[in-house]
Amino acid sequence: MSGAFDPKNDLWRTVSAMTDVCGLSFLWAAACLPVVTVGPATAALYFAVVRHVRRREDGAFKAFFHSFRVNLKQGALATLAILPPAFLLQLGWRLCRTAAASAAYGYAVLAGYSLLMLLPLGALMFLFPLLGRFSFSLKDLFATASRLALAHLPTALALAAVNGAAAFLCLRLVLPLFFLPALAALASSLLLERVFRRYAPELEEEEQERDLGI
Repeated sequence: MSGAFDPKNDLWRTVSAMTDVCGLSFLWAAACLPVVTVGPATAALYFAVVRHVRRREDGAFKAFFHSFRVNLKQGALATLAILPPAFLLQLGWRLCRTAAASAAYGYAVLAGYSLLMLLPLGALMFLFPLLGRFSFSLKDLFATASRLALAHLPTALALAAVNGAAAFLCLRLVLPLFFLPALAALASSLLLERVFRRYAPELEEEEQERDLGI
């Protein structure tokens, strides 16, 4: 009977993981409210999910606040740099979509414009996870995210699909906001960590050491 209350059994580990998922999702949503903090909040969410939720280790909330504090300035600057071009790109896409119904080659223009948006969208999928896992100058952060998006475009598109679906559901419904952000970060990490380990072998060593309990 005492085993049922053992914090290391499967039941309590599952409850702990669900608590972390819901808590981190709430913290991310709250931290994003000033808008300019979306970047550091996303970096912190990714860091906490990779380092704690995936390994079912304690301290996920502490890790979130630590990463958020460390990356606040860099992440806020990156967010401010993204907002104007993101607004213009989105406005251009809306105009192309409106014109598509009336112009002779409107849908071809819309398709071409959508293809051109793949690179900045793909780079965005890498940007804040990179910030959460590594240290970069602002210039190198954007350059590295763009290079990875080009080199791993299928991965970038898969990430865009996962996070786009999560964002759509969170914007349309309230309930998913309390668990979906962390689950989307978890799903994204399954793709991103494979890419990161190719360029940073120390991540593989770090994971092996954790598995061995070193």
